[in-house]
Amino acid sequence: MTKVTPFLMFNDQLEAAMAFYTATFPDSEIRRVARTGTDGPVTSAEFVVGGQVFMGYNGGAHFTFSEGVSLYVDCQDQAEVDEYWDKLVRAGATPTACGWIKDPFGLSWQIVPRRFIELIRDPDAKKVKAVMEAMMTMVKLDVAALERAAGLTN
Repeated sequence: MTKVTPFLMFNDQLEAAMAFYTATFPDSEIRRVARTGTDGPVTSAEFVVGGQVFMGYNGGAHFTFSEGVSLYVDCQDQAEVDEYWDKLVRAGATPTACGWIKDPFGLSWQIVPRRFIELIRDPDAKKVKAVMEAMMTMVKLDVAALERAAGLTN
């Protein structure tokens, strides 16, 4: 485990969340699970999602997630954005805005193509502004539309 590890407090959905996350993202696994009794519900666990180690705990109904913390998914291209977005939506996630989507467990994800980051790092402030304005109108990020906003394609 690394020195600093994100710790996620779930209501009572830790086991389902781990199963979904590890099935959705490569380089993922469930490492350790503690249960109440031999066959009881999962109370805590250590798991890996996309190479990132997490600790999780079923803490009860008073624990909820907010958009103040989100998980950022670095996507190589539009196909990868579409793949993760579609998997999240099929699982019951709620798209919000600007590439953000809230999974069925209440955790927010940012599904972001690398091209967006490249475009907003452009030295031309007008291009960056146009790309940001286009992004603000989107729910799922669209690389072709972002490139059009930057004046790179018709």
